Amino acid sequence: MTTPEADQGGASRPEARLEQAVRAAEQALIEYEIAVETFRVEVENFSRLHHQRLGPVYARLEELEALVLEARAARSGAAEDRRLADEARARLLPLPGVEELTHGWMDGGGLFPEATAMLNGQEVRPPQRVRPGEEARKLYRDLVRKAHPDLAQEEDDRVRREEFLTRVNAAYARGDEKELRELSAQWDAGPREERGESLAEELYARLEWLARRKDLLQRVATELEESAIGGMLRLAPDDPDRLLEEIAEHLAAQVAEREAELAGLLAAPAAEPGSGSVGA
Repeated sequence: MTTPEADQGGASRPEARLEQAVRAAEQALIEYEIAVETFRVEVENFSRLHHQRLGPVYARLEELEALVLEARAARSGAAEDRRLADEARARLLPLPGVEELTHGWMDGGGLFPEATAMLNGQEVRPPQRVRPGEEARKLYRDLVRKAHPDLAQEEDDRVRREEFLTRVNAAYARGDEKELRELSAQWDAGPREERGESLAEELYARLEWLARRKDLLQRVATELEESAIGGMLRLAPDDPDRLLEEIAEHLAAQVAEREAELAGLLAAPAAEPGSGSVGA
């Protein structure tokens, strides 16, 4: 005698277990993509905030280095000191990079998000922090899980999801909790597409595509982790914003040290010409 559960199991579609495995693989891949994308946002935000906030400090430090070397050369009159001073001064006049030539709207990696926003008629808002707040991260993860393009079955739905997720990613990069909540409400009020049953051939093809997609994401993750900024962020996985503050404090101390050294060189009386060679 068979139980109702057994009858129900025997009558189930042969593709059911395979379909279940595909859905589980899709969710795992989405979670991995969320992790990669959130790290990419932190790398990009750190790079931009590092340039915006500390770029002038680095420039001041380089200028002070040149001034110190020039003051030493003026005091000593030595050819080697003059050569070092001239090299330091020359380093302050590099050829303009992509960002300078494009007035700060793009670099070698393409348009900055602010430039893209301006071209699309959106409000221009740079990021305020390296890592968005906890509420923004929660809203972002929930939105991606619901609206990810990989969950689409029709091409029109995939396009809609991709366009929507572009807005979600931009809001998350800025840490804009208000906009993320509005986007969540928009998605919940939007159309729903029920997933139909799939044939075994489609499911196997889907699994192969998911495997290729995972390999691509792993390469992206490796590039991010091995980049200079990625390496810096690994030093402070719990608080990357504090790392930026520590770098700023270190640079400020270096600037103060160089300024004191320069003041000492300029205040001390210059050596008499040729005095260093007397009695040699």
